[in-house]
Amino acid sequence: MRAATWAGAGLFLASLVYFAWFYLVLLGRPVSVPEDRVPAALVINISLFTVFALHHSLFARTGVKALVKRLLPPEAERVAYVWIASLLLIAVCLLWQPLPGVAWEATGAARWLLHALQVAGIALTLKSAGRIDIWELAGVTPIATAEASPAAAPAEPLSASSAASASSAASAASAAPAAPAAPSALEVGGPYRWLRHPIYFGWVLFVFGAPAMTSGRLLFAGISTLYLVLAIPLEERGLRAEFGQAYVDYQRRVRWRLVPGLW
Repeated sequence: MRAATWAGAGLFLASLVYFAWFYLVLLGRPVSVPEDRVPAALVINISLFTVFALHHSLFARTGVKALVKRLLPPEAERVAYVWIASLLLIAVCLLWQPLPGVAWEATGAARWLLHALQVAGIALTLKSAGRIDIWELAGVTPIATAEASPAAAPAEPLSASSAASASSAASAASAAPAAPAAPSALEVGGPYRWLRHPIYFGWVLFVFGAPAMTSGRLLFAGISTLYLVLAIPLEERGLRAEFGQAYVDYQRRVRWRLVPGLW
């Protein structure tokens, strides 16, 4: 399991590096495509991203998580998620179909301003991710925690009276309700003081900050941002279920979800 976990973390990092090259380099190159191939390219690209997005949404649902935990050890749930998500992201980049045309191409001061927005988006994403457990996202923390748990001490011979007492204690313990696991801490500091989803805002700055917005880039930026808009209400419903009144109070304190002053 340790090998699969670290391999998954490596794949996770590789998928992000490959995506950066795909978006910043490959999608920035204008291409020539016959007009009759454009509709099929649109269908393929939208379908690719839809499959990628559905995986994220379905894995976040309680019922799917419960099913995965029945099939895999609990600590392996995140590992499976990381492997599938990373492979799907790589597949989206590999299979993405070229589209002709350029929506805009900024020059001069506007070009540098857009570059600055992209850098700000990357910085905000890294800053926000640093406030949470990045190793948890990569699937390493659950496995490391499970491996760090002390093994049960070898049993020593018991007298008849001791065995009876132990049996009674075990019966009482099994009859008592198990204490629920404490949820992970709700992060409300750093960029989370101004936005409830600063990582997503960083993404928007990054994808729309491209000075040369080819049609392929614009499609990717548009459908990925649309996915975030649709996914945030579902994600926040899960956060309210996990953190209860604490998250409701946080929503009241931090008004904006994705874009400051807008939504």
